[in-house]
Amino acid sequence: MNTKTLTLSLLAISATGIASAKTTQKPNILVILADDLGYSDLGCYGSEIHTPNIDKLASQGVRFTQFYNSARCCPSRASLLTGLYPHQAGIGSFVGPDRGVHGYTGKLTPNAVTMAEVLKSAGYKTYGSGKWHVNYPGPIDRGFDEYYGFLTDYGVDGWRSKWMHRYPEGRPEREYKPGEFFATNAITDYALDFLKSGEKTPEKPWFMYLSFQAVHFPLQAPKKDIEKYKETYKVGWDVIRAQRLERQKKLGVVDKNIKLSERSDIPEPKLAKRNGVPGDGIHNPAWEILDADRQADLARRMAVFAAMLDNMDQNVGRVVQYLKETNQFDNTLILFMADNGSCPEWEPFGFEYPTYDARVDGATPGHPNVLHKGESLERMGGPDGPLFSFGSGWANVGNTPFTLYKQYVHEGGISSPLIINWPAKIKKSQIFTKRYAHFVDVMATCVDVSGATYPTTFNGNQITPMEGISLFKTLKGKVDANRVLTYEHSGHPAIRRGDWKLVSRKPAMLENDISDQVEYELYNIKNDRSETTNLAAKYPEKVAELKKLMVSEFKRTFVLPRPAAARQKIKEED
Repeated sequence: MNTKTLTLSLLAISATGIASAKTTQKPNILVILADDLGYSDLGCYGSEIHTPNIDKLASQGVRFTQFYNSARCCPSRASLLTGLYPHQAGIGSFVGPDRGVHGYTGKLTPNAVTMAEVLKSAGYKTYGSGKWHVNYPGPIDRGFDEYYGFLTDYGVDGWRSKWMHRYPEGRPEREYKPGEFFATNAITDYALDFLKSGEKTPEKPWFMYLSFQAVHFPLQAPKKDIEKYKETYKVGWDVIRAQRLERQKKLGVVDKNIKLSERSDIPEPKLAKRNGVPGDGIHNPAWEILDADRQADLARRMAVFAAMLDNMDQNVGRVVQYLKETNQFDNTLILFMADNGSCPEWEPFGFEYPTYDARVDGATPGHPNVLHKGESLERMGGPDGPLFSFGSGWANVGNTPFTLYKQYVHEGGISSPLIINWPAKIKKSQIFTKRYAHFVDVMATCVDVSGATYPTTFNGNQITPMEGISLFKTLKGKVDANRVLTYEHSGHPAIRRGDWKLVSRKPAMLENDISDQVEYELYNIKNDRSETTNLAAKYPEKVAELKKLMVSEFKRTFVLPRPAAARQKIKEED
């Protein structure tokens, strides 16, 4: 795309409140990715958690209500970075060893290019800070000029600096005094360092991938932030969930007639039974049937989660303030999103490790049933506290009003907030409800606004064409209302076409097909986004139609064929 084409592309979106003034200046691009953030966790999407900096970006920009990820951290990151479905990019399941077929190489394939590689070719400086989690080659070998963070794991002990590193190797690193380091703050410190270094070449635009580890477990936060929420969650998850839904309706991020889904399934019911979770053993229990000590433990876990998000929001505010102080804010395109729905691992009481070293060394099991009281309760979230998750009950709150969570392809697993802020172009705030979009669209958006050329070959490799559509085209309504999107993770398949969605909560993938032995659920998403009324029995012809299309798309995008070992694992789990 040349400069003239870029200008015309930007002029064409005035109908959504985009300024019509001509420009030849390429925008800076800031992609902010939160980890394990539920659809309703931001204040501007209905939460009680204080996120004023992110909320302000939303109030001056665009909020998408139907934006989708790929259900889990590393597949979503593969999709976001490359503009492809995760299986096309090689990470259909998880990072790790090559499983012998294209969709499951466990790392980014050489047939995919990253946003950094594409934007670098268009004259951009390219920076990244935070979680990588798409295996090696690392960020420097995939187009980033500067990077700080961790490359090989899903999370870190946020109070220990030893897990985070500076790339390219040999670059000077910051020194933190004892007790001063906290991962979210440090990720932002380095992001700001990179942006400040770019002031030496102000004529060149920049791309920043700010990939926070927050709010992934282990849940940790500064004490001052935890104190804000010490009393908030003692009312329990049923009350908080209902309150969030009412705020969502008032905000307009969900339909006023939407139903609140029932308490979602417990992902590991055998584990829940072993740990003494009360109730029917299938769904998250009502808060009122938990004993007082358990309620206190769980309220503290959620308070730390809220504080961790609050702290991340403060760090987003630091970056925005810098951009304003340096007169870069107006012409910076900011995209904020989350990699998957809230994390339920693995039952309502959560789990923990005593230390991160023990987890890495495999010296302790990952799912002990621990109940904290007294002084132990107060240490939760701090530098001398345990490393824990908050469980499926609070994750159900995070995904209000949707069904299920991270790793599933129901709406609770794949729905992400999306905020777009670009003051030079977006002149009117909007809650955009008319079309759905996906992580694959971020690459297309970057190509659109930067004037970059998406390559057909790169480093001697044929490049898979990008799957996405510029988000600005979607805002204009210039995208097929019956656009097909497919999802698959851990054997759970789904397809959306227009208002219809077909999905299974049971693993259904075979080596070269999908199983007919599991129950498929059919929903009209326009009328029932929370997936409460299964229409499969009423419309069997629609089920058959979508199953056929889903298999075809799965073969096209390398979901199929699957490794035989993966098929066997699913069979054993089922």
